[in-house]
Amino acid sequence: MKSLEPVELRIRARSGWLWLDWRGLVAYRDLIVLLVRRDYVSKYKQTILGPAWAVVTPIITAVVFGFVFGRVLGVQTDGVPPSLFYLCGLLGWNYFNQTLTATSNTLRGNYAIFSKVYFPRLVTPLATALSNLASSGVQLLTFGVIYAVAIGANTGMTARPTWAAFTLPLLFVHLASLALGGGLLLSAVTAKYRDFQQVAPFLLNLLLYVTPVIYPMSQIPEKWRWLAAINPVSPVIEAFRAVLLGTSSFDPAHYALSVVVSAAVLVIGVGYYQRLARDFVDYA
Repeated sequence: MKSLEPVELRIRARSGWLWLDWRGLVAYRDLIVLLVRRDYVSKYKQTILGPAWAVVTPIITAVVFGFVFGRVLGVQTDGVPPSLFYLCGLLGWNYFNQTLTATSNTLRGNYAIFSKVYFPRLVTPLATALSNLASSGVQLLTFGVIYAVAIGANTGMTARPTWAAFTLPLLFVHLASLALGGGLLLSAVTAKYRDFQQVAPFLLNLLLYVTPVIYPMSQIPEKWRWLAAINPVSPVIEAFRAVLLGTSSFDPAHYALSVVVSAAVLVIGVGYYQRLARDFVDYA
């Protein structure tokens, strides 16, 4: 009878920043679905209006923007009714803002889970991006209802969706890539330097005012438009207005630059996040 020799099994982290465990993400797809449900339910748990907040919040914001920037400051909206103009811009901005904010707290916010059980660390930020799509879907339906009301009240309105509206899912993928990359990078940096917890909200508030959400690109003086062009969020917001309203200062060259920047941010963010996530629980 042969003697059994001891077997040594070693589990090691993969080397390399850019290695992505696609098989692990597929194997843990049930966990992604569970976390998507958890994130969406916890967002509206113990609230009176529940998911209706996804409708109320952008409408109130659009009303405030319309009063302050339209009535008081006289900002033009390129002939588009202010309600539609602001709701369309907020549709893309809210998804980007919510995903980036939630993803930037991935490591700190999920420390208790990460320290107890193994699963691919990209599962939680992916679940966050997917759960925010549900709120964006509700906002898109709200935009459609308000658009139908506006058409009924003003049959001569020139703002019309174009055939390119079918590319709307691609625009959300673009925003998700940029928000995930930036959020993962912030999450990794914040894990080492707590100061960035204070810096991130400030940067997002600043980014709102340099992104054409509350004003059209045409209102920016020609000599300063290059600043909006290097902001990767600006071309995507303009693309939302181009496909949903048909009136926009959309520039394909600026959008192509945004795609390149977003891809670079995603690759760097995922790589740096995975590098720190390996031993984050050891020094957190």
